[in-house]
Amino acid sequence: MNTKAKGSNAERELIHMFWNADFACFRAAGSGSMKYPCPDLIAGNNVRKLAIEVKNSGTGYQHLEKQQMEDLEQFSRQFGAEPWVAVKFKDWYFLTLEDINKTNMNFSITQEIAERKGLTFEDLIGF
Repeated sequence: MNTKAKGSNAERELIHMFWNADFACFRAAGSGSMKYPCPDLIAGNNVRKLAIEVKNSGTGYQHLEKQQMEDLEQFSRQFGAEPWVAVKFKDWYFLTLEDINKTNMNFSITQEIAERKGLTFEDLIGF
């Protein structure tokens, strides 16, 4: 399975998880392929709005492009949503932008950092 298909499947998995937890959720069409900032998923209920960049890693490391993180931050600020990065190693972890390793050129998440600093899905939605 190619990388794009893995990413789409991961996004769909999260969509089902959010709907099953009484959060409305949808994939944002054109995410990453248009000139405007746009996260992979938008989820929310009558209390919270979440803008989520989704990553699926087959290794213990996930690279993130600096522009993706800047776009997530800009969209979230303009839309009034909480910016989150969802990364699946073996399990799902949700990290704030502050919890992600930053260098001058890019961002990265290790499985160790995700397990230590990230929230589980249940923690994120308040179960």
